[in-house]
Amino acid sequence: MGGGEGAEGARALDQTPTWAVVAVCAVIVAVSILLEGILHHLGQWFSKRKKKALFDALEKVKSELMTLGFISLLLTVTARYISRICIPAGTADTMLPCKLSRSSEHGEGHGRRHLSEEPAYFSCPKGMVSLVSTDGLHQLHIFVFFLAVFHVTFSAITMSLGRAKTRIWKEWEKDTSSITYEFSADPSKFRLTHQTSFVRQHASCWSKSTIMLYVVSFFRQFFRSVRRTDYLTLRHGFIAAHLSPGTRFNFQKYIKRSLQDDFKTVVGISPPLWASALAVMLFNVHGWHNLFWFSTIPLIVILAVGTKLQAIIARMAVEITEKHTVIQGMPVVKLSDEHFWFGKPHMVLHLIHFALFQNAFEITYFFWIWYEFGLRSCFHDNFEFIIARICLGGVVQFVCSYITLPLHALVSQMGSSMKRTIFDEQTSKALKKWHKTVKKKQQQQQQQKGSSHASSETPTTDTPEAGRLSQCQ
Repeated sequence: MGGGEGAEGARALDQTPTWAVVAVCAVIVAVSILLEGILHHLGQWFSKRKKKALFDALEKVKSELMTLGFISLLLTVTARYISRICIPAGTADTMLPCKLSRSSEHGEGHGRRHLSEEPAYFSCPKGMVSLVSTDGLHQLHIFVFFLAVFHVTFSAITMSLGRAKTRIWKEWEKDTSSITYEFSADPSKFRLTHQTSFVRQHASCWSKSTIMLYVVSFFRQFFRSVRRTDYLTLRHGFIAAHLSPGTRFNFQKYIKRSLQDDFKTVVGISPPLWASALAVMLFNVHGWHNLFWFSTIPLIVILAVGTKLQAIIARMAVEITEKHTVIQGMPVVKLSDEHFWFGKPHMVLHLIHFALFQNAFEITYFFWIWYEFGLRSCFHDNFEFIIARICLGGVVQFVCSYITLPLHALVSQMGSSMKRTIFDEQTSKALKKWHKTVKKKQQQQQQQKGSSHASSETPTTDTPEAGRLSQCQ
């Protein structure tokens, strides 16, 4: 176990040239410093652009990377001790991801050892095998690296697609300053409820049946999930509920900040999400095809959430027709937490978070298996299922990032309370300026009181000004 030659002539570190060790360390340190510098400059760019939510999201990504780094460190330090934990061979042969094989090679042409193979310097007693071999722990180490890389990659894709979708709404926000919009929103203008565009699109014969309403909402999320009329009507309802009528308010910027706040949530990895990832690995047993069935869970969740969000918009249109026959100006939707499951709007975001993480984990798992064991390995014995699983993963990532997450950022504003993103950096600066002005006035008043007190002690109190100062005391 000391220095010298290892298995098959491999050299230990004490028999390796110092220049080789330094060269490898130098490259690793340089790459690490470069990546840290990129993240640091990205954080500075967010700060300069006053993107506080994105800066906080970046800090959360750094925190998750640190967690993964700590896991990697623990694997490195404890690998030798874990590989010496011996268990009965019969127990080790249960719930295998591949068919049981006693060969020392895994796969064809890869030259990798089998997961149960142990180095020559240690062997378990007869009838016992290692809990996880040293080689298996190394492969698990590689998997942690894949998790870190793909976590950053999928986070960037999610935010990029979401911002691209909300950018389309910028033109609709500009239209609210036009004369045409002011005419359509004129409160002195009376219209029949069923003549408004919002009600015509969402409240018709099919909306009378709850089942049909959800069926139509399911398909509507794929075709123009947010229309111009929807955006303008929800915007009008939000301003009417939370702000004074006629307020000049950039609703699109507010939605963009809200989306950034949502992004801070979806880039995190909570203990329940780690538990779901471990469940995927636990039940990846040969012959069960659980990886395919697990890949359908994020798809089902995202489709259910998208359908619910579309149904909320439709239900608000139906409520307008039930309460009003004639309306003034634009329709005013009713904002309430009751629109959401169990009256909890945040529950929808947690479901989106779960679907995004589960989907990203399964795609990462696929690429790790491809790298370690090959595309046609025993993990992928049913290749048609694997292709279908990756296609589902791509669809879920796109639908969730480009459709569902921006739709949630909009519809979640239809709850009873206003999100704190309304207080952006400009509002914060205005409050600080106001506080500074008030403090300055208080100091001036104290100085005036001090001067009036000094003047009252002088004998020249005949003047009207001095008399008034004396009265102020």
